[in-house]
Amino acid sequence: MKKLISFLSGALLGGLVGATFALLFAPSTGKELQEKMLLNAQDLKNEIQLAAKSRRQELQAQLDKLRKP
Repeated sequence: MKKLISFLSGALLGGLVGATFALLFAPSTGKELQEKMLLNAQDLKNEIQLAAKSRRQELQAQLDKLRKP
């Protein structure tokens, strides 16, 4: 039991130290990171919408072709 507690406390301490260093040495501020993530999310949304529109047109063309006698 003592080994488990020792391991868990070491893992917790290591995680806290790692998180602290990650925040201190991050290349951008939190605000900049949020803006980058928002822009990336918007770009991804636009790409998905464009791909869906294109695929919808392809499927509609195939459906029209199949409906013709």
